[in-house]
Amino acid sequence: MMPFPISDATPIAFPGPPPRETDVVVIGGGVIGVCTALFLARKGRRVVLLEKGRIAAEQSSRNWGWIRQQGRDPQELPIMVEANHLWTELAAQTNVDIGLVRSGVTYLAESETELQSFANWLPHATAQGVDTELLDRSALKARFPDLAKSGIHGALTTPSDMRAEPWVTVPALAGIAVREGAVIVEGCAARKLDLEGGRVTGVHSEAGRIACCDVVVAGGAWSSLFLRAHGVAIPQLSVRASAGATEPVALPHQGAAAAADFAFRMRADGGASLAAGGFHELFIGPDAVRALPKYAAQLRADPFGTRFYPAAPGGYPDAWTTRRQWQADEVSPFERMRVLNPKPNSAKLRKVAASVERLFPQVGPIRYRAMWAGMIDTLPDVVPVVDRVDAIPGLTIGTGMSGHGFGIGPGMGRVLADLVCGAAPGHDLGRFRLSRFSDGSRMDLGPAL
Repeated sequence: MMPFPISDATPIAFPGPPPRETDVVVIGGGVIGVCTALFLARKGRRVVLLEKGRIAAEQSSRNWGWIRQQGRDPQELPIMVEANHLWTELAAQTNVDIGLVRSGVTYLAESETELQSFANWLPHATAQGVDTELLDRSALKARFPDLAKSGIHGALTTPSDMRAEPWVTVPALAGIAVREGAVIVEGCAARKLDLEGGRVTGVHSEAGRIACCDVVVAGGAWSSLFLRAHGVAIPQLSVRASAGATEPVALPHQGAAAAADFAFRMRADGGASLAAGGFHELFIGPDAVRALPKYAAQLRADPFGTRFYPAAPGGYPDAWTTRRQWQADEVSPFERMRVLNPKPNSAKLRKVAASVERLFPQVGPIRYRAMWAGMIDTLPDVVPVVDRVDAIPGLTIGTGMSGHGFGIGPGMGRVLADLVCGAAPGHDLGRFRLSRFSDGSRMDLGPAL
């Protein structure tokens, strides 16, 4: 199966039309929005999910397909442990094979300092009962002899971590949500909130107004643009991340592995997905300029992990020419770009393949059968906003997953559904509060693992 066949040319699977009234509108058809709609339906709420393009057509089908507990922020980890269990349950409830395999995730340390950073994270895994292990050089050679190359000092590995095929998985989850009562409408943008007395009373979509009491904004890279139009500012940026699918290849690990300059995951078709690890590219626009002070800690910690470009292509969320204000009866920026489909950095991907070939010469030449890119929505401390908006009763935000959204999707969807319903989410969400960007809080970075 070729990767990410989802585009604005893909036939609409969920045509609507939306109802004129519901309990909750979820904005965004990525993994977070789909899982939120699913769990809201399971709680008996009438829920409508609006997706401007196609389900999972953006980053939710372009990610690496990792379902990892390993290396998570300590406050994310309990939710990810829950998600790990939910994935197994949900895979059994789909009507397609999503490629779910418990094949493990392994990080390779290329210095003693890096290995010590792995050791520093290990107590968080132990506290949550996660089966993560720290391997020194000799233990790595015994466990994964083909990974124990010159210059590798050890590894961090979590056997219970999984992988799945994201371009199959998220539409399959949408199918579960619909069977359980959710209404999903593709090709239908949410233009603006309808507010009365400052609180949510509906959503203006391109198909008309939908009355509701609650809205969840889970729009990924588009969330900040939508929220800013209602006076809610979050320092969210979007970075381009490129990946490629190889022809069948015999890599030395059947799960997922990463080092400083590459990351790979085996796929169901016998090939692998390759990416450049922590390397990203930022197109500078108005939001980037406004948010720069909040990103100071991140830039100091990893000054060379991001490449900067002076402007985004037209129509991107933070392009200089993208409109920031529009009326509910006007065509919005979300309709002008149904699917955000950035051009991949093919030169960087070829360097990634060369790095893997040098470290593991036995795999032979690596040939790509496809390359793609996605825009990852990120925040200054590399953890999301998962919170109710006090200033606009009825509005809930679930965005800024910072490249970690696919794996944690079911857990965050369940948490967001509880927030909407006023139920206790079962996890400490203080780290993900919206107010941290306005109350003077220091931007404490999540683990750079």
